[in-house]
Amino acid sequence: MIDLLKKCELCPRRCKVNRYEKFGFCNSSDKLKISLVSLHQWEEPCLTGENGAGTIFFTNCNLKCVYCQNYKISQQNYGVEIEIERLAEIFLEQQSRGAANIELVTPTHFVPQIIESLKIAKSNGLKLPVVYNSNAYENLETVELLKNYVDIFLPDLKYFYDETAIEYSSAPKYFETAAAAITKMFELVGEIDFDSNGQLKRGLIVRHLILPNHRHESMKIVEWLYKNFGDKIYISLMNQYTPIFKSAQYKKLNRRLTTFEYDSVINFALELGVKNCYMQIGKTASENFVPNFDLSGIKN
Repeated sequence: MIDLLKKCELCPRRCKVNRYEKFGFCNSSDKLKISLVSLHQWEEPCLTGENGAGTIFFTNCNLKCVYCQNYKISQQNYGVEIEIERLAEIFLEQQSRGAANIELVTPTHFVPQIIESLKIAKSNGLKLPVVYNSNAYENLETVELLKNYVDIFLPDLKYFYDETAIEYSSAPKYFETAAAAITKMFELVGEIDFDSNGQLKRGLIVRHLILPNHRHESMKIVEWLYKNFGDKIYISLMNQYTPIFKSAQYKKLNRRLTTFEYDSVINFALELGVKNCYMQIGKTASENFVPNFDLSGIKN
């Protein structure tokens, strides 16, 4: 499986570069690179448990979102290279800390290495559900590789219109690609399944960050999700957009979301009949909620 890196087509960019020799769009080599290992308390309640989700933040990304709150690691290459064996150890360390799950954050460009690490960790006693937290800009072949390794898919469905995706994330055919990937994710894990404590064991949660001046696009996304999956999945509608990174260069993005904008999307979802939906309450649009990427938990 590691041989896939010799002609990399893991994501829709299909750069076909040999990552042992040079970088493609994601700016990543054959080496795993991560920026933070943490117990994360700010995920959806069904993913957090008592101690937090066991997040591992991977360095770099296959999108170039101009408003990315994690731009330090997604676009500035900040992190530490580790071996596959070390990542397996980190998975087990998260389990020993009481993490609710193993949450892989922006993992697409490292899927082959992650699978090898999961094989090692599972053979050494890893039993936690594995969460795949991605931007949904995925190839079907890559998603298929995750069968029997990922229990919970947590994609962020960002855009409905191609012009928006291209302008803000340099991602042509984003919705077409992401919609197919999310459909495949659902095929792999099926309907949502909770344990007796209300923690998600298996299933699909689709996140959507509502952008200022784009509420009607958000409604199109909610409509598509409900039409195709009904209440067999959870939708998570987020109001935490914070003007950060390059946002000031884009007139429509250079402010926070208004209460009206967020409520209008929530009301639209309720009118459609959506029942399984997470909503954010209060002031979440703050840089205080951006993780501190201090390389914690990486070195043994």
